[in-house]
Amino acid sequence: MSSICIFGVFVADLCFFGNKIPAKGETVLGNNYIVGPGGKGSNQAIAAARLNGEVNFITKVGKDSHADMAFSLYKEAGVNVDCIIQDPNLSTGVAGIMIDEKGNNAINVFAGAAAHLQNEDIDKNMEVMKKSKIFLTQMETPDTTTMYALKKAKDNDCLTILNPAPARKINENNFQLLDFFTPNETEAEFYLNKKIETNEDIKNAAKEFLNRGVKNIIITLGEKGIYFANKNEEYFVDALKLKDEVLDTTGAGDAFNGAFAVALANELKYKDALIFANKVAGISTTRLGAASSMPFLTEVEGY
Repeated sequence: MSSICIFGVFVADLCFFGNKIPAKGETVLGNNYIVGPGGKGSNQAIAAARLNGEVNFITKVGKDSHADMAFSLYKEAGVNVDCIIQDPNLSTGVAGIMIDEKGNNAINVFAGAAAHLQNEDIDKNMEVMKKSKIFLTQMETPDTTTMYALKKAKDNDCLTILNPAPARKINENNFQLLDFFTPNETEAEFYLNKKIETNEDIKNAAKEFLNRGVKNIIITLGEKGIYFANKNEEYFVDALKLKDEVLDTTGAGDAFNGAFAVALANELKYKDALIFANKVAGISTTRLGAASSMPFLTEVEGY
């Protein structure tokens, strides 16, 4: 397997469970609360490593109990931590996550130390990037550094994947840096400034992203599966029919992206890679938490 370089954020997830997610100005009584590891980049790194991916994770954390939790989990999962920067003067990030009885969620993220990632942190880890086949990142890190990292990845012949979460403005010229762009419906609506409600809307949205320079567009559709398109082919892939109840969708997108990176590193054909990633994401929704919900390869193969 070729190696995977992931650039992103680690945060401690503070998860609040209740019957509903409160509306503006509303207070609700919860029924459970857990603290666990999170951050999209970190979740994706763990997802990929648990699927036997060779993963290097670039991030920045503080020197505190939340960072200790991260390193413990990475050791267990098999994530290479040589690229992780610790700064004793900064706090490790946290995320407040509210989860309703159907597993839907709303998230507020404070990136903490990872908000201070700079271009020089990428330059220090160029040897890792040069040895990687896949480069995966998100939008929780500083914009300029994220785009700098994508450009360096392309310069070193990596296949690039951008999971645009949270959705933030991207310079039009930077879409051409993306081999794979993986928004969900809400994120796609943000970038196109239009509602996506029908299958025809989804197809038209994909065409717009391709016209902007994205080489392959993957729009994740939750329980409806995904839509894939490039200049040569387009198709829907149905979501996995689950054997178990959906408990928490918090890490599903991260599970998908981490699994997709592993599938590409294993040189699966695109459709097979998407089916595999969909399966991993589906399984993750049947468990509580984000990083803790990521299945191991043996579990995926046996599901």
